[in-house]
Amino acid sequence: MSASPGTGLSTRSRHQPSEASAPTALERVFYPPTPEPWTRKALLSPLSLLSWTYSGAVRLRGALYDSGLLRAEQVEGLRVISVGNVNVGGTGKTPAVLHLAEMLSREGRKVGILTRGYGRESPEPLTFTGVEPAPKVTEAGDEPLLLARRCPRARLFVGANRVAAARRARDEFGLDTVLLDDGFQHRRLHRDEDLVVVDESVGLGNGHLLPRGPLREPPSALRRATLLWLRAAPPSSAPTVSMPWLEAITAPRVRTRYGPTGWWDSSGTEHATSALEGRPVLVLAGLARPGGFLRTVTGLGAEVRDAALFPDHHPFTAAELRDVEARARREGALVVTTEKDSVRLPPGFEAWVVRLGVEVLEGEPHLRRALGLPAATRDL
Repeated sequence: MSASPGTGLSTRSRHQPSEASAPTALERVFYPPTPEPWTRKALLSPLSLLSWTYSGAVRLRGALYDSGLLRAEQVEGLRVISVGNVNVGGTGKTPAVLHLAEMLSREGRKVGILTRGYGRESPEPLTFTGVEPAPKVTEAGDEPLLLARRCPRARLFVGANRVAAARRARDEFGLDTVLLDDGFQHRRLHRDEDLVVVDESVGLGNGHLLPRGPLREPPSALRRATLLWLRAAPPSSAPTVSMPWLEAITAPRVRTRYGPTGWWDSSGTEHATSALEGRPVLVLAGLARPGGFLRTVTGLGAEVRDAALFPDHHPFTAAELRDVEARARREGALVVTTEKDSVRLPPGFEAWVVRLGVEVLEGEPHLRRALGLPAATRDL
């Protein structure tokens, strides 16, 4: 796989399936397909030292909360459901939040989503829904705009102080339930449920904490979870990784499957998932783990000719997008991207967007209990 200066990585994944699964150096370090040789361990030993320092700080903060020296603030009369992970990015947290918000809205709950709005430039707190004029991506961040677009009945609260946002949700808007997006490590706000997303295809990666590995907290932190949301590995991926640490987690589990539901062209027209079968495409993505998106695109039958891969939440520049368009023209390819990335594209940029949906395979009663919903009734 060769690097393209200024525009991310370039790959022809149909000829290099192993690199399509982990197309970036960071993915190959964090999620190695085979046990690491001693040479790599020696090469990365400086990162291990930094990881130990980070681990010490994380464990100290956790101990302060566990002992009660630091206490979470409770917002009475508001059900708070945290949705988070222990991996840094790419586990499927955003589709989980969307599914939960839609579930709650269908049941008549007045639901909000509290999110930090990673990558936005403005520090000012804001709130909006998908039926109101949308703020700029620089003001809100890409994920809040995507959440509002997909679940217009949910109210978004964007800002660093999520305790204040929770009080505002209750007092100003009369909401009864909020989803604390990316909230597992945000322990300042008391939550009724701690839902943790785990991707079965990668598990906890190499098992190391940042920056040596993908973990924000040690695996033992998963004991705080009140519900595990397991994302099933797609049939086309490598065999599910071994996850022996799961045996120590007593929380109930919900097993889910993610899958594409359709393509949307640049005019907003919906197409079947088969619409790009056999068509040459250039993949444009700014994701923590772009390998999963590459597999989705190839699994839909598109022919990946090139890929422009950037860091997570990357703000695409005009020069980068002009280069992407030129590369696509050279290949006679359509540009395809994710919903989250499409939010950061300027009006008029031609790209096809694939949308992911969630199907609950097992554990729906556990999920309804966690959301505070009545048990589903059986059809007579």
